[in-house]
Amino acid sequence: MKPAPISLLIVDDDPVFVRFVQQLVQRLGGELPFVAQCAGTAATALAELSRNAYELVLLDYNLPDGDGLQVLAQIRTLAPDRQPAVIMLTASGSEAVAVEAMKRGAKDYLTKAGLDMPSLMRAVQSALAQKRLAGQVAAFNAQREADLNMARRLQQSLLPDRYPVFPRTASPEQSGLRFAHRFHPAAELAGDFFSVLGLSDTQAGVFICDVMGHGVRSALVTAMLRALVDSRAPGIADPGQFLLEMNRRLKGLFKQTDGPMFATAFYLVADAATGQMCYANAGHPRPLHFQHRTGRVAPLTLPAHTGPALGLFDDTQYVCGQCPLLPGDRLLLFTDGLFEVTAADGQADFGQERLLAAAQARMNLPPARLLDELVAEVRVFSGGAEFNDDVCLLAMEVAT
Repeated sequence: MKPAPISLLIVDDDPVFVRFVQQLVQRLGGELPFVAQCAGTAATALAELSRNAYELVLLDYNLPDGDGLQVLAQIRTLAPDRQPAVIMLTASGSEAVAVEAMKRGAKDYLTKAGLDMPSLMRAVQSALAQKRLAGQVAAFNAQREADLNMARRLQQSLLPDRYPVFPRTASPEQSGLRFAHRFHPAAELAGDFFSVLGLSDTQAGVFICDVMGHGVRSALVTAMLRALVDSRAPGIADPGQFLLEMNRRLKGLFKQTDGPMFATAFYLVADAATGQMCYANAGHPRPLHFQHRTGRVAPLTLPAHTGPALGLFDDTQYVCGQCPLLPGDRLLLFTDGLFEVTAADGQADFGQERLLAAAQARMNLPPARLLDELVAEVRVFSGGAEFNDDVCLLAMEVAT
């Protein structure tokens, strides 16, 4: 099948040279058929390019109303699918012009004095091949971006848009346990995840985890964790036993991956009726306990032996800790992206001590405002920089 002709725009104000180029183009027609148009000024060329799409432009550097570099800059403002491949032509053979033209997007550079059939064929083939490759890369990136956006929306759908209430017949305002969260992924796909489960009319299961890294791999692990948490947590009353089961499942899954994978996690069961909370930790930052009666904020006390992150070792134990959970008390769970943030001057991290002090200063704020102000303080500390790691905060409040 005969190939479709290539749309070509010749931009040059010298009619003799334009005719010479047209003759060369016609002689190339056996291998590369062209449909050629001409423009004698930069303004005429840009007007033509705005009206019609061209695959290739032969562009003279010296034009009556500007230079070829200015035309190149304007061509780069066209929609990507309307940007032609450009071969710059010049009478001078200046190396500086050639370098600048390539920087601004020209695919090749030819001197008029040396222009002949072989050089024009080589330049045209190279320019068109580069244009095709750029189009393929752009299409791939667009598809990848669309896939990532869909994956991000699906991942966001894994996070709760509302929380269980206790008892189940209560309104959110009357619930014995109330929740709020903030979630700030560092990339399109995140490795942080949390879940709030209604285990009974009085008991809530609260799970938070931080999968190593972020991106597609960690997002897939969070999706698996969601399925495991939803299916296994309601049947296991002991948080330590629950983490043991999660570790066993993840260790088996991670054996199939290339390179190390793990997830830190914290799981607690809070009972609004008895005022007790039991919990177990798998290498995760300790939650902060806001003690309403004493006005004190302190990290939860962990057992002497706490287990490692999930997915690292086959034989491990996760020991439960316990503490009272009184009316008005709050618990703040978070991932390390919240405090592993560098100051604007690069001299220090925000750290857990600053986080504890910031929480203590906001002891009496409502949960949602507490979370917003903590995030805002960390952002101020970093000079307004974006978080380098995923950030997840979850607050639980016991009704008074």
